[in-house]
Amino acid sequence: MKAVVIGSGIAGIGAAIRLQCMGFETEVFEANAYTGGKLSEIVQDGYRFDAGPSLFTLPEMVTDLFRLAGENPNDHFAYTRLEVITHYFFEDGTFLRAFAEPHRYAAELSEKLGIDSQRVLRFLQASRQKYELTADIFLKSTLHRLHAFTNATAIKKILKAIGQIGKLDLFRTMNKANEAALQHPKLVQLFNRYATYNGSSPYQTPATMNIIPHLEHNLGAFFPKGGMHEISQSLVRLAKRKGVQFYLQSPVSQIITKQTNGKTSAVAVAVNGKLVEADVIVCNMDVTNAYRKLLPQAKAPAKILRQPKSSSALIFYWGIIRTFPQLDLHNIFFSADYQQEFTHIFDYKTIYSDPTVYINITSKYQPEDAPAGCENWFVMINAPNNTGQDWDALIAQTRRHVIAKLSRMLQTDIAPLIATEAVLDPRSIELRTSSAMGALYGNSSNNRYAAFLRHANFSHAIQRLYFCGGSVHPGGGIPLSLCSAKIVADLVAKDFGLKTQIA
Repeated sequence: MKAVVIGSGIAGIGAAIRLQCMGFETEVFEANAYTGGKLSEIVQDGYRFDAGPSLFTLPEMVTDLFRLAGENPNDHFAYTRLEVITHYFFEDGTFLRAFAEPHRYAAELSEKLGIDSQRVLRFLQASRQKYELTADIFLKSTLHRLHAFTNATAIKKILKAIGQIGKLDLFRTMNKANEAALQHPKLVQLFNRYATYNGSSPYQTPATMNIIPHLEHNLGAFFPKGGMHEISQSLVRLAKRKGVQFYLQSPVSQIITKQTNGKTSAVAVAVNGKLVEADVIVCNMDVTNAYRKLLPQAKAPAKILRQPKSSSALIFYWGIIRTFPQLDLHNIFFSADYQQEFTHIFDYKTIYSDPTVYINITSKYQPEDAPAGCENWFVMINAPNNTGQDWDALIAQTRRHVIAKLSRMLQTDIAPLIATEAVLDPRSIELRTSSAMGALYGNSSNNRYAAFLRHANFSHAIQRLYFCGGSVHPGGGIPLSLCSAKIVADLVAKDFGLKTQIA
């Protein structure tokens, strides 16, 4: 049997490995000249930058693929657990270290903000409970087939979740819940920022999204040796060792379907004018663009595809010709008016004049990523998705605001320290990754039903066609994208009568 995967983002790579291990002869077709999707890199003037995602959690989602393939992950993929996850900076000079260990973190917050440390520990425990109640049901399984809810294990988990539904906090926004639980405005802002992990606003997304801090502070955050880019590349090498074939600069132009006995099936893809037949087709392309570009004749699920898209990002890659001891791998410089920032992103479709600035510096852990005495700054600002804004003007304006903000808060003139620069904006994100409107996470999660309004990991109308990646269930980011790959493999196994994979 043969499988074709469209796109080599992290989910497409994961799906290819799983399908190959199930016995499919698997081919991956990638439009770009490189694999990895958003998990790519930029090398420029002696500096190396991870181009996309910069936070690594749930490493078992990666290492499980090596074990599934019969390999020891320690032989091929190394990572370090972070003792301090993030350095936080506020305009009034407040500086906080987000220790990974919950009690140390709570003590830091108590000392710096004068709050009861138990308040933080209770919050992190509630985050753990939300995750444990929802992960197996909503994140690791399909929501779109009855069999996922009718086996004894699933029924037990669902009944447990229903019995504790109040703990899921479905009916308040993240901000409202955080104000009630945390009370201190800086603490609220700090935990509100986790809404950005799926491209949403804390003033609109449901408080259920407070599961995210659990990943960092209860389960841990990590740095992969070689940088984030090494996550995708280690898996590409694994896939190739297992026999997966990758074809770069090979964009798929159409998914070919045929009708048999009144049923429509996906049977081939068109690549560079040639047809490639397959028993299974897995689409890792953004689902909105997949329907528009690859399935123009198919009836698209309009209600799902017209949901508001997530935010995007404006990223400056700066080679800095000095070091800053007060900075770490992850650094956040907060806006003085967080609500205004999100109003500008989601309502005004622009970037606030005082944006929150995130700086990732991999040379703190991997010195070879920058010349001696220098640092590689990945400087990201949350931005609206692409609706036709004057991005050239907005980029220039935001650059001035960011440099002024960082110069003020670091008490150092940043502009003359920038030795080299590259820029990624919503337009180029859309162009390079086929992400509709440059949205980083597909649909936004700015309503309580968002989890149920993501596209399924399979087509209801077209047999043998499956979907993985950040634009479909269960959502964006590395762990969830890899979850989508496993869900696809489980669906294929059931549909073809094969053994379901454990890893």
